[in-house]
Amino acid sequence: MIKVGDTLPSATLQEYSEVEGEGCSIGPNPVDVTKAAAGKTIALFALPGAFTPTCSAKHVPGYVQHFDDFKAAGVDEIWCVSVNDAFVMGAWARDQKTGTKVRMLADGSADFAKATGLTLDLTARGMGLRSNRYSMLVKDGKVATLNVEAPGKFEVSDADTLLAQARG
Repeated sequence: MIKVGDTLPSATLQEYSEVEGEGCSIGPNPVDVTKAAAGKTIALFALPGAFTPTCSAKHVPGYVQHFDDFKAAGVDEIWCVSVNDAFVMGAWARDQKTGTKVRMLADGSADFAKATGLTLDLTARGMGLRSNRYSMLVKDGKVATLNVEAPGKFEVSDADTLLAQARG
């Protein structure tokens, strides 16, 4: 499992971005994790799936709500990573009104989740291999803090916890 001090794995995520209101989008576009994280401080959070109850009601809204606070704490970008395809992540971004505040990044084949060692097997629930719920502060591609949730929990990967860590 990835740990504090490690470099983010080399992977390509996908992003589907709004350009001119609802329905007008570009993508999916590849996002090279190594290049996108270089020289930046990123608040990254990952979750099991788009449109799932905890993710939609609590996880994403907290990061959207605290966007300005993260910026003030020196965070350049906020990333949400989930094992979904880019089209689903784009639709979820519209639903959650993330705009330019949170980059909704698709890990469609769970390559990033597998490379971090933070997978969650939900095959028994019909969802296959997913990402565990976690958050991390990434500085210039290296993990500065890591908050991994116990299965079924939402206690340490929330926006408030990561924001406090970003403020140092």
